[in-house]
Amino acid sequence: MKILFAPASPYSAKVRMAARYCGLEAQSVPVDTNADPDELVDANPLGKIPTLIDDGMTVYDSRAIMQYLDRKSGKLLYPRNAQKRTEAEVLEALCDGITDCLLAMVYENRFRPLEKVHQPWLDRQWSKIERSLDYLNDNLPRTTKKLHGGHFALAGLIGYLALRFDGQWERGRPKLKNWPGKFAKFFPEYDDYKSKG
Repeated sequence: MKILFAPASPYSAKVRMAARYCGLEAQSVPVDTNADPDELVDANPLGKIPTLIDDGMTVYDSRAIMQYLDRKSGKLLYPRNAQKRTEAEVLEALCDGITDCLLAMVYENRFRPLEKVHQPWLDRQWSKIERSLDYLNDNLPRTTKKLHGGHFALAGLIGYLALRFDGQWERGRPKLKNWPGKFAKFFPEYDDYKSKG
């Protein structure tokens, strides 16, 4: 099994951590998505990461990969109880949605000429992010040795916030700011998978 990834990608961090947690051997292969390397575009016509390759099968989109890892591991990644599974999946969707907004802001500033950056649109993204982070601060998941997909999405999100938005999101959210320490007690490899770059 291979996971094509980029070191800064929070979605890549999520699936790589989940594979490790599930005890699945997965080689992490860094790729430059801007270069459209053959290994990536042959596996995923979108040329996006993460992309998982396993026994000739390719799986892409981090949530599809998470579901694949859950099945491959004998259902170690999501609760078996329907309500608890839904709660885990909704948490994952919220964290991924916040990450989508963060990436949209990064790309707006990185790829548009300064005179074309649309500040009202950036402000709109930031308002979604702040509202959602407040919600997470007030509704953090129970975190024990039995982790699930939502925990890994949250860990990926906070790792990306620390990388790209350090000092801009922590104020007034002490529970959320301190959650990675709790998570790391049950997943001590966390530092190895945080977004970097």
